[in-house]
Amino acid sequence: MTSASESTLDAIRLQLAPHVAEAAVFDGWGEAAVASAADAAGVDPAVAAFAFGGKPMAMIAAWIARIDADMAEALPTARIGNLPIRERIRTLVQFRLDALAGREEALRRALAIMAMPQNVTTAMKLGWHSADAMWRLAGDTATDYNHYTKRATLAAIYAATLAVHAEDKSEGHADTRAFLDRRIEGVMRFEKAKARLTRSREETFSVMRLFGRLRYPAR
Repeated sequence: MTSASESTLDAIRLQLAPHVAEAAVFDGWGEAAVASAADAAGVDPAVAAFAFGGKPMAMIAAWIARIDADMAEALPTARIGNLPIRERIRTLVQFRLDALAGREEALRRALAIMAMPQNVTTAMKLGWHSADAMWRLAGDTATDYNHYTKRATLAAIYAATLAVHAEDKSEGHADTRAFLDRRIEGVMRFEKAKARLTRSREETFSVMRLFGRLRYPAR
């Protein structure tokens, strides 16, 4: 169970996260960025410092959590549910990319920190959580192995898209948009092929079962 004090700290982290990311463009993910964020948000600097404990990954995780929360508020299932599934996913990922506008340097620094061996596991968990949030907003209700494969696939696509976005110098991040479109299209083709294969196996199985029953009728 989360204590009241921890809930308060979580709220402070979410409040400060965009300001920390803004400051991280110049100061990096460290105590200086937290101090600048506290000043910008009108939060006691000592409280802000305590909330993050001087840990870059805590700052980055709060930024990701804030984007998750903003995405859920801006794009609920009721708003995007009438779109084709690929458009739902594209819309959700694009929202996250738009949230990074002007903070590409902070993103580059964050990706470098997340790639450190001691942070890889946490980074993967954060990516999985964001992918899960996107699929849920997209209306996914799968509970079988597809639940996991969909999230693993989207997490990989999103991570690769972030890496492209961080270095994208094209007008309006056109290269990133094109990269995302190609990856989503590739996944859609794979899902269609998988569905056809699954149906084929089921049909083959049903025919063989029928032949068996004809040859060896039930007694």
